[in-house]
Amino acid sequence: MKTIKTDIIPSRQSFAKIDAPSELNYEAICVFAAIGFFLDQDSYYKNVVCLRPASIHTINEDGNLINSEPYFKWHNTPKDINFEEALDGFTSLFESIIDQQVQEQNVILPLSGGLDSRTQAAALSHLNKKVKAYSYSFENGYNEAKISKMIAEECAFPFEKFEISRGYLWDQIEDLAKINGCYAEFTHARQMAVIDSLTSKGDLFSLGHWGDVLFDNITDKQLSLSEEVDLILKKIIKPGGLHLANLLWKSWSLEGDFSEYLRGRVETLMSEIDIDNSNARIRAFKSMYWAPRWTTANLSVFESVRPISLPYYHNDMCEYICTVPEAYLADRQLQIAYIKKRNEALANIVWQEHKPFNLNNYSYNRSPYNLPYRILNKLKRTWDASRGKSYVQRNWELQFTGDENSSKLERFIYDRMFTQLIPKAIVDDIYSNFKQSNAIKFSHPLSILLTLSLWQQNKSN
Repeated sequence: MKTIKTDIIPSRQSFAKIDAPSELNYEAICVFAAIGFFLDQDSYYKNVVCLRPASIHTINEDGNLINSEPYFKWHNTPKDINFEEALDGFTSLFESIIDQQVQEQNVILPLSGGLDSRTQAAALSHLNKKVKAYSYSFENGYNEAKISKMIAEECAFPFEKFEISRGYLWDQIEDLAKINGCYAEFTHARQMAVIDSLTSKGDLFSLGHWGDVLFDNITDKQLSLSEEVDLILKKIIKPGGLHLANLLWKSWSLEGDFSEYLRGRVETLMSEIDIDNSNARIRAFKSMYWAPRWTTANLSVFESVRPISLPYYHNDMCEYICTVPEAYLADRQLQIAYIKKRNEALANIVWQEHKPFNLNNYSYNRSPYNLPYRILNKLKRTWDASRGKSYVQRNWELQFTGDENSSKLERFIYDRMFTQLIPKAIVDDIYSNFKQSNAIKFSHPLSILLTLSLWQQNKSN
């Protein structure tokens, strides 16, 4: 017998066998097609389950799951404190977590134009840690690395910029399939394009995943269970996801209606969360089922070359969130206040989500104040387009557009072995819709087909 204790938000997925048929879990694969991750304990097979978070699992010598007992449940018990007390609590906890995780090691810090990594940068700088930072931008895309460089320079971190080039995925795709087990679609793992260049930069990564969920509000209304489920489904179902899921559901002759099946699954999971506040309840759902199965899936890319640390994933951070009044968690207030507290200059740097505004004036990101920027940006993109320079905003645009990408993509989605799992008519439907109807909507189901093709290939080897 062995015991596995999973974190409240695990940084890696762990699997065990159960007493069930050793056959494909078609219902689970349909959910994966719709939302981009496997829900709850689902895997590709009915007799293999992903171990639930925040639990102690007993597994026998044959790898079979014998028992699971939760040691933590998300709750909403806010303390009677003012904002300054909440900020002091966050400051002390966040810095102690980072200090404990990093110690004297050399840190590799991915920087973005947002708040999560900027908050880490402020803490690492204040703690005098040894840091090398980097960022990347899309080829012909928004220069996110420009903001990241400004953050690094303000913190006196050495910085390197990378450009994610067109078609980078095809040289890395077999390795990526093995690293993440095909439990996340491939076009989101842009770190794969530069991972080999990062191994010499330090001893471990400090990653900012999930801060944007913990330190923001999802709704400011008190909702019924049905309304909460509606909101979750709206958040997790990908464009084109239902289209592919319904096609697969019918082709595999599964009982009932897929949309009703997915809604029932989500409603059951939500009803098990003993929290009255809608915002806190939805945050708990996302932290229990979205973070461990989607966000975590591609953390394995970083971990394939260096150890990882995640301050927002830390058990103490999750427990702290349950005690903070919802009003203080809304609108990224604590992170913004912390950045200003530790390094006011960082607050003056552009916040990418609200460009060209910063943390002090982002409230002006509305008409008419943002009109000059929007007009100039539109003119620039129109000018670039007139010169044949297409503006790249999304990961899939680098992988699925252009003749060379199409040729490499088709090699996988039209593989003879793959059509034994997914009928060619479905592949034709998705691919023709992507090329001729709505590339944005059908980029997700196309990426899912690519992921399933690699999974099928690895399974057969």
